[in-house]
Amino acid sequence: MSEALKRINSLSPSRANDFKTCPLLYRYKTIDRLPEPPSTDALRGTIVHEALERIYDLPQGTRAIEHAHNLMDAAWANAIIEDASVVDLFADQEQIDIWLSSGRELINRYFQMEDPNNLEPAEREVHVEFELSNGLLLHGYVDRLDQAVTGELRIVDYKTGKSPKAGYEEKAFFQLKFYALVIWRSRGVLPKVLKLIYLGNSETLPKEIDESDLLAVERSISAIWLAIRKNHLSGNWPATPSRLCDWCSFKQFCPEFGGTLLPLPLEATSETLS
Repeated sequence: MSEALKRINSLSPSRANDFKTCPLLYRYKTIDRLPEPPSTDALRGTIVHEALERIYDLPQGTRAIEHAHNLMDAAWANAIIEDASVVDLFADQEQIDIWLSSGRELINRYFQMEDPNNLEPAEREVHVEFELSNGLLLHGYVDRLDQAVTGELRIVDYKTGKSPKAGYEEKAFFQLKFYALVIWRSRGVLPKVLKLIYLGNSETLPKEIDESDLLAVERSISAIWLAIRKNHLSGNWPATPSRLCDWCSFKQFCPEFGGTLLPLPLEATSETLS
């Protein structure tokens, strides 16, 4: 089995959303493995997430905002060590300082929404995976798992952006339902509550779920995968224009925007022909 086919036979929430947004976007990111240019927003999300994960390494009663700020600064320093070019995303040190300040503000909002000294997560940044009976491997990373004394699980996800507009909440919960399905199938425990924490506008979205919700998302995921396999066999990955195209990194390779469609990678082409 080729590496491309292995990637097609596994699915994460982000890759599923890519395909739902635009099959060509999915192809470029999953099959062609085209790199996306780094962004300051994504980088800020990474270092803020790391700070919120590591703050729970400290004993209860000592998890102060100042410590979280220091953890974020350390995450930024590590990012530079791993890839010195990240500083090129900024014009000068003043811009970096403003950007870091915006990250600290997100952490401040988190402490206003939750007191980490009153929480003791069961697991943090945990990788979950499960292979469905049809051969599809589901996987992803959960920001936080809380467990009640009764054993019930709550899935928590941090978002550094703003909460969705009214009527779009269900789309936002797809990611957490995906994780809940994987945990249910792999551990035999059905998470009861999903919780989205939007630091961009200090809003929390909780949602209770049951078995019917997870069976529905399982059917939806399987349907997405069947559509992906169909496109792979045909070699046809159509573009789906939408407002999200404004943020796409691959417009120069999209016929909808006058770009030149890239040829399929050789291994994917041979699988299509076979």
